[in-house]
Amino acid sequence: MSSDEEIGGAFDSLWDDLQAEDSFPHKRPLLAHYTSIATLEGIMANDELWFSNPLFMNDLDEIRFGINESARVIRQSQEIKDSCGSKERYEIFQKVFESILGEFSNEHAFDIYVLCFSEHDETKDDGLLSMWRGYGGNGNGAAIIFDSKELNYNEESPFIVSNVVYASAVDRLEWIQRKCVEFAEILKSTDVPNDKLHIPIWHLFERMKIFSIFTKHIGFAEEREWRVVYMRERDSNRKLDEMLHYAVGRTGVEPKLKLKIKPVEGITTDDFSLEKIVGKIILGPTVSSPLAINAVRRMLEKLGKPEIAKRLTASTTPFRG
Repeated sequence: MSSDEEIGGAFDSLWDDLQAEDSFPHKRPLLAHYTSIATLEGIMANDELWFSNPLFMNDLDEIRFGINESARVIRQSQEIKDSCGSKERYEIFQKVFESILGEFSNEHAFDIYVLCFSEHDETKDDGLLSMWRGYGGNGNGAAIIFDSKELNYNEESPFIVSNVVYASAVDRLEWIQRKCVEFAEILKSTDVPNDKLHIPIWHLFERMKIFSIFTKHIGFAEEREWRVVYMRERDSNRKLDEMLHYAVGRTGVEPKLKLKIKPVEGITTDDFSLEKIVGKIILGPTVSSPLAINAVRRMLEKLGKPEIAKRLTASTTPFRG
C-alpha cells in the first residue's frame, strides 16, 4: 500500500456507523430557526445569517467534550500502541497526532461556525414550546422555517448539514473507545509506511472532530437539532473569507461567519436566496395577535420581502411568556 488514496481508503470504514438515510442529502426536513423579532428583522434586511463558533455557545460540552476525551483515549489506547508494532513507530504516531491536534486547537478551531435548527413537523405549525422558551424570546420571537429540499448538495462544499446525535457522556466515551479499537485493527492490518502515518492519523482525528461537532448530551434531545457547519479549512478556495467577521455581545467580542444569502460560485445554486429557502415564518405564541401579525407582515414588505410576507403565520399555543 503506497498511494495516499489507497492508505486513506483503508480507513473509510471509520465512517460506516453514520446512517446516510437519516442525514442530508438523503433526508431533507423542514428546519426551524427560533430567534427574536429583532434578529428576524436583521436577517431579512441584510439577507444574512450569522453562524457562531461552538466554543462560544451555551452548551459547555460543545466540541470540547469530544475533542478532549478523544485526545485522552487516543493517548492512553493500548490497542493503538500495540498496532504500531514498535516503540519507534509508536513515537512517530504520538508526535504526528499531537501535531494534528495542536494545529486544530491553535488554528482551525477558531474558524468553525455553526447555525442551529430544530427539525420541524409541517403538520404542527405551532412550533415546540421548549424552543420558544429557550431560543424564541420566551414566545416573543419567531421561527424561520427553512426548506432543506431547496439546498443543493455539493461534496466540495465547506458546509456540512447533518442532524445531531444525542447520547450520555458514558455512551459518547464508549463510542470513542470503540472507534479507537477499530482504528487500531485497521492500522495493524495495513502496511502504512512510517512517513505516511499522518494519513490514517488525520482520518482518525477527522472522524473524532465530526463526532464532537454533531453530538450532544441526551438532555437536549427534545430540541431535535440539525446543524449547518462551516469549516474554513474545507474552504480551500477561500470563497467565504469576506464573510468572516465578528460581533460584540454579552461575553465580549466573538468570531462570526456572517453568511450572505446570495449565489456563491461553486458552493450554492445560481438562484440561492431567502425567498427560495424560507418556507414560512411562524410568530411566537406571545406575539400571535392579528395586530402583531399585520405589523410583522408590514415589516417584511418594507424590507423588500413581499413574497416571504405572504408566508407569515402564527403559533396558536396558549402560552404568554
